[in-house]
Amino acid sequence: MLSIYLKELRSSFNSLIAYIVMAIFLVAVGLFVWIFPDTSVLAYGYADLGTLFSIAPFVLMFLVPAITMRTYAEERKAGTLELLFTMPLTDWEIVLGKYLASVSLVLFSLLPTLLYYLTLYLLGNPKGNIDSAGVFGSYLGLALLGAGFCSIGVLASALTDSQIVAFVLATFLCFMLYMGFGSLATIDIWQQWSVYVSQLGIAYHYNAMSKGLIDTRNLVYFASLITLALYVTRFATRARLH
Repeated sequence: MLSIYLKELRSSFNSLIAYIVMAIFLVAVGLFVWIFPDTSVLAYGYADLGTLFSIAPFVLMFLVPAITMRTYAEERKAGTLELLFTMPLTDWEIVLGKYLASVSLVLFSLLPTLLYYLTLYLLGNPKGNIDSAGVFGSYLGLALLGAGFCSIGVLASALTDSQIVAFVLATFLCFMLYMGFGSLATIDIWQQWSVYVSQLGIAYHYNAMSKGLIDTRNLVYFASLITLALYVTRFATRARLH
């Protein structure tokens, strides 16, 4: 698995994909957090990173598919996927190696935003006047959100030979899983079941964690989502080889 993981990371950094994705993420989020007057934390008058955690999911919704679209689609187009599966590696080692490389790129993108927390910590009056526990709970939620999007993106790439199709499909699936169930829950037909419908969506669990609430149910949800997506990825990849 380690060999696949390192191979994917080297490939991403050698093709500038990692640098471009990180730069776009940081610029986009930075503009909303610090520059745009309607969302700037400097205009609020108090130390809070709510803007970061409300904007980041929508930025990741497009950038994660850009990271994952090449994981399988590029291998299949180049004709190297069959060769990869003839190596002394299990299916799970290949899937997890590719998946963890994508997650690492997302986490690398999030790391520089810790400077936002440090800046608000120092600017607080008095210094340190910020809900640190809530912020780090929100960071955990954002990391799990990125990991969930990566599992969906890898699955989308395993289903097609085209990177463009993989990108569009992953973006659509991420959007539907993040926003779709919450929107469906507002339809009157569900009545008393609306709460359960909304709990099927990523946004419900992410928003709960963004409040600094670390609930086992939210952790189980993300773990289940990632496991299911990777299991289907393994199945789809193996099925397309035959």
